[in-house]
Parts: sequence; C-alpha cells; structure tokens
Amino acid sequence: MFDTSHLHPMVVHFPVALIAVGFLFDLAYIFYKKEFCLSRAGFYLMILGTLGAIAAFTSGHLFTDEPTQGAILTVFTKHENAALITLIAMILASIVRTYLVITKKEETPLKWLSFCLYLIGFCAVGFTGFMGGTMVYNYMLGI
Repeated sequence: MFDTSHLHPMVVHFPVALIAVGFLFDLAYIFYKKEFCLSRAGFYLMILGTLGAIAAFTSGHLFTDEPTQGAILTVFTKHENAALITLIAMILASIVRTYLVITKKEETPLKWLSFCLYLIGFCAVGFTGFMGGTMVYNYMLGI
C-alpha cells in the first residue's frame, strides 16, 4: 500500500543527482569552452534539479514527521535549513540562467552570478543529503 510518508525518500535522490551532475557539466564547460553542449546540458540539468528540489522540499515539509526531542532534532534542523538554502539558491540560479539563455547573454559577467548560486546549491544539496542520511542511518528515522 502506498503511504505518503514514502514520497519524500522516493523523490530526494533526483535533485541530488541532477544538481550535482549539472554543476559538474558547467564546471567542465569553464575548462573546455569549445564544448558548448556542456553548458547547455548543465542548464537543462539545473532546471530539472530545481524542479526536483521543489518536489523534495515540498514532500519533506508536507509528508514527513518532524522529530520533537533528542539529538536528532539538531540534525533535522540542519537538514531542513540546508534544504531551504538549496531551494532558494537553485530557484535564483535558474531564474538568472534562464534570463541569460533567453536574452542570449550567456557569455556576459552575469553568468558568474548564476554559477555562484549553482555552486551554493551544489554544496547545500550535498550537505542536505548527508544530514538526511545521518537521520536515517544513525537515528533510524523513517525505518
């Protein structure tokens, strides 16, 4: 039987993978300027990762139980804050990058704003995943 509490663990892996791989594509493009497909792939993965982050954040917020006491509360707070940072950074990065793509200004200095926001999202999603894994494997939350 499907339970809505299973939705968050099913969804969270997508933004982690999409954001991480997309960022690595953009990073590779910095070193291999001739390969424009790397930048384009990074952009599409950014958009998909942002949509995945929205789904993961929403499902976590709506369908999972929050711990109320104990040492896990600190880990949960870090997980939730990092998820919010990921969400905000990726939405802003996607807005800036989409603007640059639509206006064909991808090679202006504004691209570095998008890249820095993407870097923040990349780091934050990694930390979010680490804290989520800590809750599952160290505190047996959700098992």
